[in-house]
Amino acid sequence: MLGMSCLGAAAFGACAAAVPAPAAAPEAVAAQLRDAALAGHNIAYQWVSELTSRFGPRPAGSVNERQAAEWAAARFKDLGFENVHIESFPITAWVRGAESAQITSPLTQPLVAAALGESPPTPAAGLEGEVVSFASFDALKAAPAGSLSGKIVMVARRMVRTQDGAGYGAAVDARIDGPGEAARRGAIAFLLRSVGTDSHRLAHTGTTRYVDGRVPMPAFALSNPDADQIERLAALGEKVRVRLYSSASYVQDAHSQNVVAEVRGRVRPQEVVLLGAHLDSWDEGTGAIDDGTGMAIITAAAALIRDAPQRPQRTVRVVLFGSEEMAQPVAPYGAFGGHAYVDNHKAELATHVLAAESDSGAERVYRLGLPQAVLEGEFAKTALRVLGPIGVLAAPRAPEEAGTDVGPSVAAGVPAFVLNQDASAYFDIHHTADDTLDKVDQEQLDQNVAAWAALVWLAADSDVDFRTHNAPPPQP
Repeated sequence: MLGMSCLGAAAFGACAAAVPAPAAAPEAVAAQLRDAALAGHNIAYQWVSELTSRFGPRPAGSVNERQAAEWAAARFKDLGFENVHIESFPITAWVRGAESAQITSPLTQPLVAAALGESPPTPAAGLEGEVVSFASFDALKAAPAGSLSGKIVMVARRMVRTQDGAGYGAAVDARIDGPGEAARRGAIAFLLRSVGTDSHRLAHTGTTRYVDGRVPMPAFALSNPDADQIERLAALGEKVRVRLYSSASYVQDAHSQNVVAEVRGRVRPQEVVLLGAHLDSWDEGTGAIDDGTGMAIITAAAALIRDAPQRPQRTVRVVLFGSEEMAQPVAPYGAFGGHAYVDNHKAELATHVLAAESDSGAERVYRLGLPQAVLEGEFAKTALRVLGPIGVLAAPRAPEEAGTDVGPSVAAGVPAFVLNQDASAYFDIHHTADDTLDKVDQEQLDQNVAAWAALVWLAADSDVDFRTHNAPPPQP
């Protein structure tokens, strides 16, 4: 069982000196919460360790995901959170099954590949075809209709390593829409150089887009070294043939769930600061970095706020979203947990004052992005005075997106903030079997908790209006 956080009754003596009296100014409280988190007085590492050890991978709709949700709800209650409950919603679950890939010509060689999420199985005997490689997704889209009949398409674009993760957005469109584009040109299967920045022989899985209610063909990610191998053979003038096999299947009557918990505001509890992360994970690692640490960060931050001597004026609501990884990029299939939350809370969205999510691992927070309405105001100045000492700088503009989990709420008009993490190494293990607890740096995890606890306290204990003139309150 998880213990109380540092500021809770069980451990209060260990860090009581770090907590200001109730009459302290919000900035002082925020600074003290920051310092308590930095000193390790938070439950983040304990949370992600127990989550990944007990439940391992948590695919959307699986028994592991459901039991992890029940565990999280019980832990929220142990920590003294209020309004703790689980909100279920139906999904079609995808089960990976067995899979294999190999070069069959010019000579037989094994390949390391992973079926992309929600792609259909191959025939029982597998399928085989000549590989036609494209340097970019745009090059595939430029191919004439019917020109790839009977072929296996490979998009070989390399992802660029960047601190802010922008390389992912530039490369992931091929994974999402590649199978559909290949099918329109007559291909029988789709291969993708993994959307990842590593050189390890591990494949990076990820979801693909439905076309007319389904993913149109078997689709696989290749490890980067194996994609290199195919490219080198082609450069030698060889015609490369590949055999693929997948026994993937679907569970039509599955369900996922969001776990909700609150720190109720003392003055205006109907006003909500929404914190999100996702509970589900891909099936090959244990979902430590994606997104066990995100859940741990927002939970630990809210627990510090919960156990401070004085509650904030507004409610802090933590939501652990389900089925984020399997979310389709467009409605009605998309962002299942995020859309389910909006559907269940439409009447409240007008009083959601701010939203954000943690879903980029556990490397340090280096940048704060705030809504346009407060970007240059007193709130931003106060936030940077508190966060500056831990290495957080101001983003020059309001965030353009908030992430999959809270994205539907933001699209409905809820203002968003972001605490950008250093993503330089995140995509080395993203969506791979290497996403495990040993990759978590506890000191950097604590820095994340410090940033979230301080910033959320300032927002929740204020009367600041974070909405801009062009983002009116959502309508119930």
